[in-house]
Amino acid sequence: MLIASTILLSFTVKEQNTFTLTVEIENLRNSKGEVQFALYNTDGSIPDEHYKNYFKIDKSRIESGKAEITFSNLPKGIYAVNILHDENKNGKIDKGFILPKEGIGFSNYSSIGLTNRPNFKKASFELNQNKTIKVKMIYM
Repeated sequence: MLIASTILLSFTVKEQNTFTLTVEIENLRNSKGEVQFALYNTDGSIPDEHYKNYFKIDKSRIESGKAEITFSNLPKGIYAVNILHDENKNGKIDKGFILPKEGIGFSNYSSIGLTNRPNFKKASFELNQNKTIKVKMIYM
């Protein structure tokens, strides 16, 4: 009986030390491709144009102009999210002359420009409980 209680307690403690983060996106301009969600937990990891510095990454289908993903078993900490509307499903940000041709988004950002470039510090938020955030998709 003591062993069973100890095992149950260890699972209960583990659940209390990890959290889920659901990221929602709306107003996608079309249903082409998929939405890529990259989660970061290190200062200096954003911008990450080639998606090499992420902590976790996942993709979601687009339904009715919306997409969402849930990251599970995340330890308490500071995180930031980068989203790509990957219309051609190639896993990278396609650009025109300079600007992205596909939609991008970052947590805590409603616009991006030369004076408002994405960085981890500004995009970051604290995760210390289960949380849902909405990120704005930005099309240039």
